[in-house]
Amino acid sequence: MKRKKQKLGLLVLVLSLFILTALTGCDSSKKSSSSSSGDQGAISYYVQLNGNAGAIMKNYSNIGAYKQIEKETGVKVDFQHPPTDSDDMNQQFNLMMASGDLPDVIEWYWNTVPGGAEKYLKSGQIIKLNDYIKKYAPNLSKVLKEHPEWKKEISTDSGDIYGFPFLRGDPKLLTFFGPMIRKDWLDKLGLKVPTTIDEWHTVLKAFKTEDPNGNGKADEIPLLPDLNSNAFIGAFGITPGFYQENGTVKYGPMEPEFKDYLALMHQWYKEGLIDPNYVATDTKLRDANVTGNKLGAFISYAGSGIGYYTGLMKDKDPKFKLAGTPYPTLKKGETPIVSQEDNVYTGVAAVITSSNKHIKDTIKFLDYAYGDKGHMLMNFGIEGKSYDMDNGYPKYTKEITNNSKGLPMAQALAQYTRSSWNGPFVQDKRYIEQYMQDPEQKDAVNQWMKGKNAILMPPVTPTPDESTKLASILNDVNTYKDTMINKFIMGKEPLSHFDKYVKTMQGMGIDKAVKIEQAALDRYNKR
Repeated sequence: MKRKKQKLGLLVLVLSLFILTALTGCDSSKKSSSSSSGDQGAISYYVQLNGNAGAIMKNYSNIGAYKQIEKETGVKVDFQHPPTDSDDMNQQFNLMMASGDLPDVIEWYWNTVPGGAEKYLKSGQIIKLNDYIKKYAPNLSKVLKEHPEWKKEISTDSGDIYGFPFLRGDPKLLTFFGPMIRKDWLDKLGLKVPTTIDEWHTVLKAFKTEDPNGNGKADEIPLLPDLNSNAFIGAFGITPGFYQENGTVKYGPMEPEFKDYLALMHQWYKEGLIDPNYVATDTKLRDANVTGNKLGAFISYAGSGIGYYTGLMKDKDPKFKLAGTPYPTLKKGETPIVSQEDNVYTGVAAVITSSNKHIKDTIKFLDYAYGDKGHMLMNFGIEGKSYDMDNGYPKYTKEITNNSKGLPMAQALAQYTRSSWNGPFVQDKRYIEQYMQDPEQKDAVNQWMKGKNAILMPPVTPTPDESTKLASILNDVNTYKDTMINKFIMGKEPLSHFDKYVKTMQGMGIDKAVKIEQAALDRYNKR
Protein backbone atom coordinates (compact mmCIF):
# COMPACT_ATOMS: atom_id res chain seq x y z
CA MET A 1 0.00 0.00 0.00
CA LYS A 2 2.84 2.34 0.96
CA ARG A 3 4.67 1.55 -2.30
CA LYS A 4 1.51 2.36 -4.31
CA LYS A 5 1.23 5.74 -2.58
CA GLN A 6 4.88 6.49 -3.36
CA LYS A 7 4.34 5.64 -7.02
CA LEU A 8 1.19 7.79 -7.12
CA GLY A 9 3.02 10.72 -5.55
CA LEU A 10 5.87 10.39 -8.02
CA LEU A 11 3.39 10.34 -10.90
CA VAL A 12 1.66 13.50 -9.66
CA LEU A 13 5.05 15.25 -9.33
CA VAL A 14 6.07 14.29 -12.88
CA LEU A 15 2.72 15.44 -14.28
CA SER A 16 2.96 18.73 -12.39
CA LEU A 17 6.44 19.40 -13.71
CA PHE A 18 5.29 18.54 -17.25
CA ILE A 19 2.32 20.93 -17.09
CA LEU A 20 4.46 23.70 -15.56
CA THR A 21 7.07 23.28 -18.31
CA ALA A 22 4.40 23.33 -20.99
CA LEU A 23 2.81 26.47 -19.60
CA THR A 24 6.17 28.19 -19.26
CA GLY A 25 6.99 27.21 -22.83
CA CYS A 26 3.67 28.60 -24.10
CA ASP A 27 4.21 31.83 -22.20
CA SER A 28 7.74 32.31 -23.52
CA SER A 29 6.51 31.45 -27.00
CA LYS A 30 3.86 34.16 -26.75
CA LYS A 31 6.41 36.70 -25.58
CA SER A 32 8.77 35.77 -28.38
CA SER A 33 6.01 36.06 -30.98
CA SER A 34 4.86 39.39 -29.57
CA SER A 35 8.31 40.93 -29.48
CA SER A 36 9.08 39.82 -33.01
CA SER A 37 5.93 41.46 -34.40
CA GLY A 38 7.11 44.97 -33.60
CA ASP A 39 8.19 47.52 -31.01
CA GLN A 40 6.72 46.69 -27.57
CA GLY A 41 6.10 50.41 -26.97
CA ALA A 42 4.58 51.03 -30.38
CA ILE A 43 0.90 51.46 -31.22
CA SER A 44 -0.38 48.36 -33.00
CA TYR A 45 -2.06 49.26 -36.29
CA TYR A 46 -4.00 46.62 -38.27
CA VAL A 47 -4.42 47.40 -41.99
CA GLN A 48 -4.57 45.59 -45.32
CA LEU A 49 -1.35 45.65 -47.35
CA ASN A 50 -2.03 47.33 -50.69
CA GLY A 51 -0.87 45.33 -53.71
CA ASN A 52 1.43 48.04 -55.09
CA ALA A 53 3.05 48.49 -51.69
CA GLY A 54 3.22 44.74 -51.13
CA ALA A 55 5.16 44.31 -54.36
CA ILE A 56 8.10 46.27 -52.94
CA MET A 57 7.78 46.04 -49.15
CA LYS A 58 6.45 43.82 -46.38
CA ASN A 59 5.25 46.56 -44.06
CA TYR A 60 3.87 50.11 -44.18
CA SER A 61 6.59 51.17 -41.73
CA ASN A 62 8.83 51.38 -44.82
CA ILE A 63 6.72 54.12 -46.42
CA GLY A 64 8.61 57.43 -46.40
CA ALA A 65 5.61 59.45 -45.20
CA TYR A 66 5.16 57.26 -42.10
CA LYS A 67 8.86 57.38 -41.25
CA GLN A 68 8.65 61.17 -41.24
CA ILE A 69 5.36 61.32 -39.30
CA GLU A 70 6.89 59.10 -36.60
CA LYS A 71 9.79 61.56 -36.34
CA GLU A 72 7.49 64.60 -36.24
CA THR A 73 5.07 63.20 -33.65
CA GLY A 74 7.41 61.01 -31.63
CA VAL A 75 4.81 58.25 -31.85
CA LYS A 76 5.93 54.81 -33.01
CA VAL A 77 3.56 52.51 -34.86
CA ASP A 78 3.72 48.76 -35.42
CA PHE A 79 1.82 48.03 -38.66
CA GLN A 80 0.23 44.58 -38.83
CA HIS A 81 -1.08 43.21 -42.14
CA PRO A 82 -3.56 40.34 -42.63
CA PRO A 83 -3.22 37.83 -45.51
CA THR A 84 -3.76 39.43 -48.92
CA ASP A 85 -6.38 36.92 -50.09
CA SER A 86 -9.78 38.64 -49.73
CA ASP A 87 -11.53 35.62 -48.19
CA ASP A 88 -8.73 35.12 -45.69
CA MET A 89 -8.70 38.85 -44.86
CA ASN A 90 -12.42 38.97 -44.13
CA GLN A 91 -12.26 35.75 -42.15
CA GLN A 92 -9.34 37.00 -40.07
CA PHE A 93 -11.10 40.33 -39.49
CA ASN A 94 -14.24 38.58 -38.27
CA LEU A 95 -12.26 36.23 -36.04
CA MET A 96 -10.29 39.14 -34.62
CA MET A 97 -13.42 41.13 -33.79
CA ALA A 98 -15.09 38.07 -32.26
CA SER A 99 -12.05 37.22 -30.12
CA GLY A 100 -11.85 40.56 -28.37
CA ASP A 101 -8.05 40.48 -28.70
CA LEU A 102 -7.81 43.76 -30.58
CA PRO A 103 -4.92 45.93 -31.81
CA ASP A 104 -4.87 49.63 -30.92
CA VAL A 105 -5.99 50.78 -34.38
CA ILE A 106 -7.96 49.00 -37.11
CA GLU A 107 -8.13 50.49 -40.59
CA TRP A 108 -10.88 48.84 -42.61
CA TYR A 109 -13.63 49.29 -45.22
CA TRP A 110 -16.33 49.91 -42.61
CA ASN A 111 -19.14 50.38 -45.15
CA THR A 112 -18.70 46.73 -46.15
CA VAL A 113 -19.09 45.41 -42.59
CA PRO A 114 -22.62 44.15 -41.80
CA GLY A 115 -24.07 46.74 -39.45
CA GLY A 116 -21.21 49.11 -40.18
CA ALA A 117 -18.93 50.57 -37.54
CA GLU A 118 -21.98 51.39 -35.41
CA LYS A 119 -22.23 47.69 -34.58
CA TYR A 120 -18.81 47.80 -32.92
CA LEU A 121 -19.45 51.15 -31.25
CA LYS A 122 -22.48 49.61 -29.53
CA SER A 123 -20.55 46.50 -28.53
CA GLY A 124 -17.82 48.72 -27.06
CA GLN A 125 -15.03 47.30 -29.21
CA ILE A 126 -14.25 50.65 -30.86
CA ILE A 127 -14.59 54.09 -29.30
CA LYS A 128 -16.65 57.13 -30.24
CA LEU A 129 -14.31 59.93 -31.35
CA ASN A 130 -16.45 63.11 -31.40
CA ASP A 131 -15.10 64.57 -28.14
CA TYR A 132 -11.57 63.27 -28.70
CA ILE A 133 -11.44 64.96 -32.12
CA LYS A 134 -12.64 68.26 -30.66
CA LYS A 135 -9.98 68.16 -27.92
CA TYR A 136 -6.99 66.49 -29.51
CA ALA A 137 -7.34 66.52 -33.33
CA PRO A 138 -7.16 70.16 -34.48
CA ASN A 139 -6.31 69.26 -38.07
CA LEU A 140 -9.25 66.92 -38.68
CA SER A 141 -11.52 69.30 -36.75
CA LYS A 142 -10.59 72.08 -39.17
CA VAL A 143 -11.20 69.86 -42.22
CA LEU A 144 -14.67 68.85 -40.99
CA LYS A 145 -15.57 72.44 -40.07
CA GLU A 146 -14.66 73.57 -43.58
CA HIS A 147 -16.59 70.67 -45.15
CA PRO A 148 -19.74 69.89 -43.13
CA GLU A 149 -20.98 67.66 -45.97
CA TRP A 150 -17.96 65.39 -45.36
CA LYS A 151 -18.82 65.19 -41.66
CA LYS A 152 -22.27 63.89 -42.65
CA GLU A 153 -20.72 61.09 -44.70
CA ILE A 154 -18.29 59.92 -42.01
CA SER A 155 -20.84 59.95 -39.17
CA THR A 156 -23.26 57.21 -38.14
CA ASP A 157 -27.00 57.79 -38.19
CA SER A 158 -26.67 58.68 -34.48
CA GLY A 159 -24.10 61.38 -35.30
CA ASP A 160 -21.13 59.45 -33.97
CA ILE A 161 -17.72 59.76 -35.63
CA TYR A 162 -15.94 56.44 -35.36
CA GLY A 163 -12.73 56.82 -37.35
CA PHE A 164 -10.11 58.95 -39.07
CA PRO A 165 -11.41 58.78 -42.66
CA PHE A 166 -10.06 58.59 -46.17
CA LEU A 167 -11.57 61.56 -48.01
CA ARG A 168 -11.33 62.39 -51.69
CA GLY A 169 -10.65 66.09 -51.69
CA ASP A 170 -11.85 67.08 -55.16
CA PRO A 171 -14.56 66.06 -57.70
CA LYS A 172 -11.77 65.01 -60.09
CA LEU A 173 -10.95 62.19 -57.69
CA LEU A 174 -14.47 60.76 -57.66
CA THR A 175 -14.60 59.59 -61.28
CA PHE A 176 -12.20 57.05 -62.77
CA PHE A 177 -14.23 54.36 -64.56
CA GLY A 178 -16.27 54.21 -67.74
CA PRO A 179 -16.72 53.09 -71.36
CA MET A 180 -13.70 53.19 -73.67
CA ILE A 181 -13.25 52.48 -77.35
CA ARG A 182 -10.54 51.85 -79.92
CA LYS A 183 -10.04 55.39 -81.26
CA ASP A 184 -7.67 54.15 -83.98
CA TRP A 185 -10.44 51.85 -85.27
CA LEU A 186 -12.87 54.78 -85.33
CA ASP A 187 -10.38 56.90 -87.27
CA LYS A 188 -9.72 54.11 -89.76
CA LEU A 189 -13.44 53.71 -90.45
CA GLY A 190 -14.13 57.45 -90.51
CA LEU A 191 -16.38 57.34 -87.44
CA LYS A 192 -16.77 59.69 -84.50
CA VAL A 193 -16.80 58.80 -80.80
CA PRO A 194 -20.38 57.60 -80.10
CA THR A 195 -22.49 59.45 -77.52
CA THR A 196 -25.96 57.92 -77.98
CA ILE A 197 -27.28 54.35 -78.01
CA ASP A 198 -28.02 54.63 -81.77
CA GLU A 199 -24.51 55.91 -82.50
CA TRP A 200 -23.06 53.05 -80.49
CA HIS A 201 -25.08 50.59 -82.57
CA THR A 202 -23.69 52.09 -85.78
CA VAL A 203 -20.11 51.94 -84.50
CA LEU A 204 -20.35 48.40 -83.13
CA LYS A 205 -21.87 47.17 -86.38
CA ALA A 206 -18.98 48.74 -88.31
CA PHE A 207 -16.49 47.07 -85.97
CA LYS A 208 -18.22 43.76 -86.67
CA THR A 209 -18.36 44.00 -90.47
CA GLU A 210 -15.63 46.35 -91.73
CA ASP A 211 -12.45 44.63 -90.50
CA PRO A 212 -10.99 47.53 -88.46
CA ASN A 213 -8.03 45.42 -87.28
CA GLY A 214 -7.11 44.83 -90.93
CA ASN A 215 -6.26 41.14 -90.75
CA GLY A 216 -8.81 40.07 -93.34
CA LYS A 217 -10.74 38.00 -90.78
CA ALA A 218 -14.11 38.65 -89.16
CA ASP A 219 -12.62 38.10 -85.69
CA GLU A 220 -13.38 41.46 -84.09
CA ILE A 221 -15.34 41.53 -80.81
CA PRO A 222 -17.20 44.85 -80.93
CA LEU A 223 -18.14 45.18 -77.23
CA LEU A 224 -17.38 43.47 -73.93
CA PRO A 225 -20.16 44.73 -71.60
CA ASP A 226 -20.00 45.19 -67.84
CA LEU A 227 -23.49 44.50 -66.54
CA ASN A 228 -22.60 45.84 -63.08
CA SER A 229 -21.65 49.29 -64.37
CA ASN A 230 -23.90 52.24 -65.25
CA ALA A 231 -22.73 52.20 -68.88
CA PHE A 232 -25.65 51.71 -71.33
CA ILE A 233 -28.20 50.94 -68.58
CA GLY A 234 -27.85 54.54 -67.37
CA ALA A 235 -29.32 55.76 -70.66
CA PHE A 236 -32.65 54.35 -69.46
CA GLY A 237 -32.51 56.37 -66.22
CA ILE A 238 -31.78 53.47 -63.87
CA THR A 239 -28.80 51.66 -62.36
CA PRO A 240 -28.02 47.94 -61.97
CA GLY A 241 -28.69 48.15 -58.23
CA PHE A 242 -30.38 50.43 -55.70
CA TYR A 243 -30.84 54.08 -56.64
CA GLN A 244 -33.10 56.90 -55.53
CA GLU A 245 -35.41 59.42 -57.18
CA ASN A 246 -36.19 62.46 -55.04
CA GLY A 247 -35.61 60.50 -51.87
CA THR A 248 -37.48 57.35 -52.94
CA VAL A 249 -35.37 54.20 -53.21
CA LYS A 250 -35.81 51.93 -56.22
CA TYR A 251 -34.17 48.74 -57.44
CA GLY A 252 -33.08 49.00 -61.07
CA PRO A 253 -33.36 45.32 -62.13
CA MET A 254 -37.11 45.24 -61.38
CA GLU A 255 -38.09 48.56 -63.01
CA PRO A 256 -39.93 48.65 -66.39
CA GLU A 257 -36.95 50.48 -67.94
CA PHE A 258 -34.80 47.44 -67.18
CA LYS A 259 -36.84 45.43 -69.65
CA ASP A 260 -36.01 48.02 -72.35
CA TYR A 261 -32.33 47.75 -71.45
CA LEU A 262 -32.45 43.95 -71.66
CA ALA A 263 -34.16 44.19 -75.06
CA LEU A 264 -31.26 46.33 -76.30
CA MET A 265 -28.61 43.97 -74.94
CA HIS A 266 -30.44 40.96 -76.42
CA GLN A 267 -30.62 42.61 -79.84
CA TRP A 268 -26.91 43.47 -79.78
CA TYR A 269 -26.05 39.96 -78.63
CA LYS A 270 -28.18 38.49 -81.42
CA GLU A 271 -26.37 40.67 -83.98
CA GLY A 272 -22.97 39.56 -82.71
CA LEU A 273 -22.10 43.01 -81.35
CA ILE A 274 -21.48 41.70 -77.82
CA ASP A 275 -18.74 39.26 -76.88
CA PRO A 276 -20.48 35.85 -77.03
CA ASN A 277 -18.25 34.73 -74.14
CA TYR A 278 -18.84 37.83 -71.99
CA VAL A 279 -19.97 35.76 -68.98
CA ALA A 280 -16.72 33.77 -68.88
CA THR A 281 -14.36 36.60 -69.86
CA ASP A 282 -12.04 37.45 -66.96
CA THR A 283 -9.24 40.01 -66.82
CA LYS A 284 -6.72 37.60 -68.35
CA LEU A 285 -8.93 36.85 -71.37
CA ARG A 286 -9.78 40.52 -71.80
CA ASP A 287 -6.05 41.32 -71.81
CA ALA A 288 -5.58 38.74 -74.57
CA ASN A 289 -8.42 40.18 -76.65
CA VAL A 290 -7.18 43.76 -76.29
CA THR A 291 -3.51 43.01 -76.98
CA GLY A 292 -4.54 40.54 -79.70
CA ASN A 293 -6.19 43.45 -81.52
CA LYS A 294 -9.68 41.93 -81.31
CA LEU A 295 -11.69 43.93 -78.77
CA GLY A 296 -13.22 47.22 -79.90
CA ALA A 297 -14.87 48.60 -76.75
CA PHE A 298 -15.18 47.76 -73.06
CA ILE A 299 -15.70 49.36 -69.65
CA SER A 300 -12.66 49.88 -67.40
CA TYR A 301 -10.49 52.29 -65.44
CA ALA A 302 -8.43 55.22 -66.65
CA GLY A 303 -5.33 53.78 -64.98
CA SER A 304 -5.60 49.99 -65.29
CA GLY A 305 -7.52 50.30 -68.55
CA ILE A 306 -6.30 53.11 -70.80
CA GLY A 307 -2.93 53.56 -69.10
CA TYR A 308 -2.24 49.85 -68.77
CA TYR A 309 -3.10 48.82 -72.32
CA THR A 310 -1.46 51.86 -73.89
CA GLY A 311 1.77 50.83 -72.16
CA LEU A 312 1.44 47.21 -73.27
CA MET A 313 0.80 48.15 -76.90
CA LYS A 314 3.34 50.96 -77.18
CA ASP A 315 5.94 48.88 -79.00
CA LYS A 316 3.64 46.20 -80.39
CA ASP A 317 1.28 48.56 -82.23
CA PRO A 318 2.21 52.29 -82.23
CA LYS A 319 -1.16 53.15 -83.80
CA PHE A 320 -3.10 51.61 -80.88
CA LYS A 321 -5.22 54.22 -79.13
CA LEU A 322 -8.01 54.02 -76.57
CA ALA A 323 -10.42 56.87 -75.88
CA GLY A 324 -12.94 57.31 -73.09
CA THR A 325 -16.48 57.97 -74.26
CA PRO A 326 -19.29 59.75 -72.44
CA TYR A 327 -21.83 57.49 -70.78
CA PRO A 328 -24.36 57.03 -73.61
CA THR A 329 -27.78 58.67 -73.73
CA LEU A 330 -30.96 57.94 -75.68
CA LYS A 331 -31.13 61.38 -77.30
CA LYS A 332 -28.36 63.43 -78.89
CA GLY A 333 -27.15 66.32 -76.76
CA GLU A 334 -28.62 65.04 -73.50
CA THR A 335 -26.55 65.03 -70.33
CA PRO A 336 -26.22 61.44 -69.10
CA ILE A 337 -28.64 60.78 -66.26
CA VAL A 338 -26.00 58.75 -64.48
CA SER A 339 -22.31 58.03 -65.04
CA GLN A 340 -19.73 56.98 -62.44
CA GLU A 341 -19.15 59.11 -59.40
CA ASP A 342 -17.88 57.76 -56.11
CA ASN A 343 -18.67 59.21 -52.70
CA VAL A 344 -16.15 61.49 -51.03
CA TYR A 345 -15.98 58.95 -48.20
CA THR A 346 -15.51 55.38 -49.37
CA GLY A 347 -15.83 53.73 -45.96
CA VAL A 348 -12.09 53.46 -45.32
CA ALA A 349 -11.24 54.75 -41.84
CA ALA A 350 -8.80 54.08 -39.01
CA VAL A 351 -10.72 53.39 -35.79
CA ILE A 352 -9.37 53.31 -32.25
CA THR A 353 -10.27 50.21 -30.27
CA SER A 354 -11.20 49.94 -26.61
CA SER A 355 -7.93 48.02 -26.08
CA ASN A 356 -5.91 51.15 -26.81
CA LYS A 357 -4.09 52.49 -23.74
CA HIS A 358 -2.48 55.41 -25.60
CA ILE A 359 -5.46 57.21 -27.16
CA LYS A 360 -3.94 60.71 -27.11
CA ASP A 361 -0.73 59.55 -28.81
CA THR A 362 -2.72 57.59 -31.37
CA ILE A 363 -4.83 60.64 -32.20
CA LYS A 364 -1.69 62.76 -32.41
CA PHE A 365 -0.25 60.35 -34.98
CA LEU A 366 -3.45 60.01 -37.04
CA ASP A 367 -4.37 63.69 -36.94
CA TYR A 368 -0.97 64.75 -38.30
CA ALA A 369 -1.96 63.54 -41.78
CA TYR A 370 -4.80 66.10 -41.96
CA GLY A 371 -2.52 69.09 -41.33
CA ASP A 372 -0.54 70.95 -43.99
CA LYS A 373 2.73 69.04 -43.52
CA GLY A 374 1.00 65.68 -43.15
CA HIS A 375 -1.12 66.35 -46.21
CA MET A 376 1.98 66.86 -48.32
CA LEU A 377 3.64 63.74 -46.87
CA MET A 378 0.65 61.46 -47.48
CA ASN A 379 0.05 62.73 -51.02
CA PHE A 380 3.51 63.55 -52.34
CA GLY A 381 6.05 62.04 -49.97
CA ILE A 382 9.44 63.54 -49.17
CA GLU A 383 10.42 66.85 -50.76
CA GLY A 384 13.61 66.53 -52.75
CA LYS A 385 13.15 62.79 -53.18
CA SER A 386 9.66 62.02 -54.43
CA TYR A 387 8.63 65.58 -55.32
CA ASP A 388 9.94 69.12 -55.81
CA MET A 389 8.01 72.36 -55.55
CA ASP A 390 7.64 74.04 -58.96
CA ASN A 391 6.06 77.50 -58.67
CA GLY A 392 3.95 76.33 -55.75
CA TYR A 393 3.01 73.01 -57.37
CA PRO A 394 4.30 69.72 -55.87
CA LYS A 395 5.74 68.01 -58.93
CA TYR A 396 6.72 64.35 -58.71
CA THR A 397 10.39 63.66 -59.46
CA LYS A 398 11.67 61.24 -62.09
CA GLU A 399 12.12 58.73 -59.26
CA ILE A 400 8.30 58.52 -59.36
CA THR A 401 7.41 59.19 -62.99
CA ASN A 402 10.33 57.36 -64.61
CA ASN A 403 11.72 55.14 -61.87
CA SER A 404 15.41 54.21 -62.17
CA LYS A 405 14.63 50.60 -61.17
CA GLY A 406 11.80 50.33 -63.67
CA LEU A 407 9.04 50.39 -61.05
CA PRO A 408 5.55 51.33 -62.29
CA MET A 409 4.46 54.73 -61.04
CA ALA A 410 2.02 53.24 -58.52
CA GLN A 411 4.81 51.17 -56.93
CA ALA A 412 7.29 54.04 -57.05
CA LEU A 413 4.75 56.21 -55.21
CA ALA A 414 4.16 53.48 -52.63
CA GLN A 415 7.76 53.90 -51.45
CA TYR A 416 6.80 57.34 -50.14
CA THR A 417 3.03 57.84 -49.97
CA ARG A 418 -0.41 56.24 -49.91
CA SER A 419 -1.84 58.67 -52.47
CA SER A 420 -2.34 56.03 -55.16
CA TRP A 421 -4.78 54.00 -53.05
CA ASN A 422 -6.29 55.23 -49.77
CA GLY A 423 -5.74 55.73 -46.06
CA PRO A 424 -6.65 58.14 -43.25
CA PHE A 425 -5.91 61.45 -45.03
CA VAL A 426 -7.44 63.81 -47.59
CA GLN A 427 -6.44 62.87 -51.12
CA ASP A 428 -5.10 65.75 -53.26
CA LYS A 429 -6.23 66.27 -56.86
CA ARG A 430 -2.66 67.24 -57.82
CA TYR A 431 -1.77 63.58 -57.31
CA ILE A 432 -4.23 62.39 -59.97
CA GLU A 433 -3.25 65.19 -62.36
CA GLN A 434 0.22 63.65 -62.51
CA TYR A 435 -0.67 59.99 -62.00
CA MET A 436 -2.66 60.03 -65.22
CA GLN A 437 0.26 60.78 -67.47
CA ASP A 438 -1.44 60.09 -70.81
CA PRO A 439 -3.69 62.85 -72.19
CA GLU A 440 -6.15 60.10 -73.18
CA GLN A 441 -6.58 59.22 -69.50
CA LYS A 442 -7.32 62.82 -68.51
CA ASP A 443 -9.74 63.26 -71.39
CA ALA A 444 -11.52 60.01 -70.47
CA VAL A 445 -12.15 61.22 -66.93
CA ASN A 446 -13.52 64.50 -68.28
CA GLN A 447 -15.88 62.53 -70.52
CA TRP A 448 -17.02 60.24 -67.69
CA MET A 449 -17.69 63.20 -65.40
CA LYS A 450 -20.48 64.39 -67.72
CA GLY A 451 -23.33 62.94 -65.70
CA LYS A 452 -26.08 64.36 -63.49
CA ASN A 453 -25.76 61.50 -60.98
CA ALA A 454 -28.59 62.79 -58.78
CA ILE A 455 -30.03 59.26 -58.56
CA LEU A 456 -26.91 57.70 -57.03
CA MET A 457 -27.24 56.49 -53.44
CA PRO A 458 -25.19 58.23 -50.74
CA PRO A 459 -23.18 56.08 -48.27
CA VAL A 460 -26.15 54.87 -46.21
CA THR A 461 -25.69 52.51 -43.26
CA PRO A 462 -28.24 49.79 -42.50
CA THR A 463 -28.43 48.76 -38.84
CA PRO A 464 -26.88 45.43 -37.78
CA ASP A 465 -30.32 43.78 -37.85
CA GLU A 466 -31.14 45.33 -41.22
CA SER A 467 -27.77 44.24 -42.60
CA THR A 468 -28.41 40.63 -41.67
CA LYS A 469 -31.83 40.65 -43.32
CA LEU A 470 -30.51 42.51 -46.37
CA ALA A 471 -27.64 40.06 -46.90
CA SER A 472 -30.01 37.10 -46.61
CA ILE A 473 -32.37 38.54 -49.20
CA LEU A 474 -29.72 39.73 -51.66
CA ASN A 475 -27.77 36.47 -51.60
CA ASP A 476 -30.78 34.72 -53.14
CA VAL A 477 -31.93 37.63 -55.30
CA ASN A 478 -28.52 38.29 -56.86
CA THR A 479 -27.96 34.65 -57.79
CA TYR A 480 -31.37 34.43 -59.46
CA LYS A 481 -31.16 37.90 -61.04
CA ASP A 482 -27.73 37.36 -62.60
CA THR A 483 -28.78 34.01 -64.04
CA MET A 484 -31.98 35.45 -65.55
CA ILE A 485 -30.27 38.53 -66.98
CA ASN A 486 -27.86 36.34 -68.93
CA LYS A 487 -30.73 34.14 -70.11
CA PHE A 488 -32.68 37.20 -71.31
CA ILE A 489 -29.66 38.62 -73.13
CA MET A 490 -28.74 35.32 -74.78
CA GLY A 491 -32.33 34.58 -75.77
CA LYS A 492 -32.60 31.49 -73.59
CA GLU A 493 -35.52 33.15 -71.79
CA PRO A 494 -38.06 35.30 -73.68
CA LEU A 495 -38.55 38.87 -72.47
CA SER A 496 -42.27 38.11 -72.28
CA HIS A 497 -41.31 36.41 -68.98
CA PHE A 498 -39.99 39.66 -67.48
CA ASP A 499 -43.03 40.17 -65.22
CA LYS A 500 -42.67 36.61 -63.96
CA TYR A 501 -38.99 37.33 -63.21
CA VAL A 502 -39.95 40.43 -61.20
CA LYS A 503 -42.58 38.49 -59.22
CA THR A 504 -40.04 35.80 -58.41
CA MET A 505 -37.67 38.44 -56.95
CA GLN A 506 -40.56 39.90 -54.99
CA GLY A 507 -41.22 36.44 -53.61
CA MET A 508 -37.57 36.34 -52.52
CA GLY A 509 -38.07 39.57 -50.55
CA ILE A 510 -36.68 42.29 -52.82
CA ASP A 511 -39.45 44.68 -51.73
CA LYS A 512 -38.30 44.21 -48.12
CA ALA A 513 -34.74 44.98 -49.22
CA VAL A 514 -35.95 48.22 -50.85
CA LYS A 515 -37.69 49.19 -47.58
CA ILE A 516 -34.47 48.57 -45.65
CA GLU A 517 -32.51 50.78 -48.05
CA GLN A 518 -35.29 53.39 -47.81
CA ALA A 519 -35.09 53.45 -44.02
CA ALA A 520 -31.30 53.80 -44.20
CA LEU A 521 -31.61 56.66 -46.72
CA ASP A 522 -34.19 58.44 -44.57
CA ARG A 523 -31.87 58.24 -41.56
CA TYR A 524 -28.93 59.45 -43.64
CA ASN A 525 -30.90 62.47 -44.87
CA LYS A 526 -31.70 63.39 -41.26
CA ARG A 527 -28.05 63.32 -40.12
